[in-house]
Amino acid sequence: MNSATISDLRKTGWLHRFACPVVLLLPLLATTPVLSEAPGWEDARMEATDRTETERNRETVRRAFEAWANGESVFNDLLADDVVWTIHGSDPVAGTYQGRDDFVERAAAPLASRLQTPITPLVHAIWAEGDAVIVRFDGSATTSSGTPYRNQFVWIFRMEGEVVVRAEAFLDLAAYREVIDNNEPG
Repeated sequence: MNSATISDLRKTGWLHRFACPVVLLLPLLATTPVLSEAPGWEDARMEATDRTETERNRETVRRAFEAWANGESVFNDLLADDVVWTIHGSDPVAGTYQGRDDFVERAAAPLASRLQTPITPLVHAIWAEGDAVIVRFDGSATTSSGTPYRNQFVWIFRMEGEVVVRAEAFLDLAAYREVIDNNEPG
């Protein structure tokens, strides 16, 4: 626009009527959260939060399994006191356990007491999405009679605050039962 045109706009009052309200609105427009009004912004924020939660949960489980593989006891740190643990299958050990102590006493301790060595996990994969983490691993140990114990596991966790609050376990219950039936507690 040349200066003659601007001068003409001033004479007609157009510049004053339209430019002044825009100038007055600039501070308001500058402080308006434009992103919050954009379509999909809430979804993008939720996806970022989900990614953060997903990575935090995956890392918590990865660190726990790494510590377990190095001989550390991890169940007290990884499992909530009131974890609900379900072992799927048709063996008498299959069922739902209410709380960490119930699970350890009735499912884990009977097996562990018949092993000379702790189970060593070999993790094949960890998948995570939000509060869900799935771990596919093999476990091996030596029984109290000196024979090898090997099993394959899939554990599905629901996490809250970096601890497992619900767990589902899939494993070869025949291998579990063989150790229980053929080995004396140590």
